[in-house]
Amino acid sequence: MSEARAPLRGREAYRVWREIGTRWADNDAYGHVNNTVHYQWFDTAVNAWLIEAGLLDVAAGDPIGLVVETGCRYARALSYPETVEIGLAVERIGGSSVRYRLGVFARGSDAPAAEGFFVHVYVGRADRRPVPLPDDWRRAFAAIAG
Repeated sequence: MSEARAPLRGREAYRVWREIGTRWADNDAYGHVNNTVHYQWFDTAVNAWLIEAGLLDVAAGDPIGLVVETGCRYARALSYPETVEIGLAVERIGGSSVRYRLGVFARGSDAPAAEGFFVHVYVGRADRRPVPLPDDWRRAFAAIAG
């Protein structure tokens, strides 16, 4: 018995956007952007937002986010040369974790090419043990929840 899958979400499901140009090296032997590149886009979109929101100091910040789970569903091939728009929203704020939802769209397209998620557990820089999210971080995450 097969399980029905929910359709991928549209642009309205995302709160923050990042534009990324595909690169020559992103295409694989089949002529489309390889699935592993989508995960690089997710990492870039999440961390760029964290830096812009003043939450991530790569060199000395504490806490830091460790990726503990990711996933992606694909609906449409993308290829070089093409510009993509990565949508970002927070799905869930836990005690020490955040689950992000990410959408991949060809520039200007309303139809998603892919949809993924990304989970960070926030830990102390030195001991790598989970720490409670600071209140100002919770407010920033809540501002892009959707």
